[in-house]
This record gives sequence, structure tokens and C-alpha cells, in this order.
Amino acid sequence: MILALNDWWGFVPAAAAATAYAVVALAASRLGSRSIRGVLLAAWLLHALTLANGLLGVPPRFGFAPALSMTVWLVLAVYAIESRLFPQLQPHWALTGLGSFAVILPLIFPGTNYQMVASPWLPLHWALGIASYGLFAAAVVHGWLMTRSERAIRLASQTDSGVPLLTLERLTFRFVEAGFLLLSASLLVGWVFAETLYGPGLAWKLNHKTVFSVLAWLTFAGLLVGRARLGWRGLKAVRVLYLGSGLLLLGYIGSSFVLEVILKRP
Repeated sequence: MILALNDWWGFVPAAAAATAYAVVALAASRLGSRSIRGVLLAAWLLHALTLANGLLGVPPRFGFAPALSMTVWLVLAVYAIESRLFPQLQPHWALTGLGSFAVILPLIFPGTNYQMVASPWLPLHWALGIASYGLFAAAVVHGWLMTRSERAIRLASQTDSGVPLLTLERLTFRFVEAGFLLLSASLLVGWVFAETLYGPGLAWKLNHKTVFSVLAWLTFAGLLVGRARLGWRGLKAVRVLYLGSGLLLLGYIGSSFVLEVILKRP
């Protein structure tokens, strides 16, 4: 565990982004909607600068913490876009608090230095995987909002999501479908071009990352089939979504955490 403070370009944007996220999380009720959007935009841009500092640095760094940070950044990007489409959708303190945590985590666990990438297509493989993480994470957030809204309706109380229940459900499964396509593409590229991506003799291996990723793919495939053929909706569908997302989280981020932090192997 090291603190990546080797240059101010990495630390200052991260600290500023974490502070901005924390301001929204702790003081959203005392800020106007325009102020909240302005602070969130600044935090999001600073968060992006922090990610770019690690991924585009010399040498580039990547690991479980940058992957988690990028996933949260994508979720917050989706949430920011939707807040423009649905002005009544207010930033939730849990999301902005998670953003504050995620942007600081790579300073503590910066990941592995990649002195040489075996193939120029490897970053594309990573990008497909991380984008699918972000889409499924967005689906989880929307599924959580959906269950909260459904519970509020049953209790005849006011929901705090500000978005109609059917709209939340539709958005949830749009993200699942898009994430499933990107995850399928990432797995296909990793399987067909394994030796090109990672080097000779490094074909697709049956390791923890592969097993959890394939199990997640099967779970999401079952969710989409169940919704289309069996009419899965509501809490049942959301539970399957949580299961698949948990397996996917264990696939790369979980395996990398064990290797980097517990076993201390790059």
C-alpha cells in the first residue's frame, strides 16, 4: 500500500474532486440546483483529470482502485446527464460520497506500472470491460432507486427519486442490455485474441477472473431471457441484477484487490 504523491498533477485534482463531491454529499440541502450542478461538474472534470494522470502517465498505471474509480466516474456521468433530462432528480448523498471515496482510493492503491503493453489492442479490451462495469453499475443504481420507489408507492409515501417507476425500470434494463453487449464483446476479444493481447503462451486461462466474468455473463443472459420470456420485473429482477453485478465485481476488481493488496503480487 503506497500513496501516489510523486507529483502534484496527480494529488491536487484528486483532493479537489474529493472535496467537491463531499461538499455536495454533506451540503446539498443548503445549495441551489445550479450550484449543485456546477460543483458536480467541477468534481467530475477533476475526477477525469485524475484518471487520465494514471492511465496516460509514463508508465501507465492500472489496477483494482483505478478500475473502481473509473466505474464510479461513469455512473456519476450517467447520473449527471439524467439530472438534466429529469430536473427533479437530485444527487443522492450516497453517490457523491462514493465519488469522494473512489477518487482518493487510487492515491493509496495506484495499481501496477505497465512498462510495455503486449498489444495496442489491449487498452481497447480494458475499455470495453470497464465500460461494461460502468453500465452495470448504473443499472444497479437505477435498480436501487426503482425498489425504493416501488416500496414508497406500496406505503403510499412520497418517493425521493423524482422519476416515474416505469421510467426507472426502462432505464435499468437499457443499461443492462448495453452492459451485456459490451461485456460480451470484451469476453470475446479476450478469448479470441488472448495471445495477441497478452503475449505468446498467454492464452485464455481458467482463472478466478475468467470464472467470475463468465458466471456474471450467464447471470445477465438469464436476466434478459427471464425478462423477455418470463416477465421478470420488480424485486426479483433486481436481485438477479445484484447477483450478476456482484460476480462481475469479483471478476476483475475483486481478483486484482486480492493480488495487489493481500498477496502483494502485481
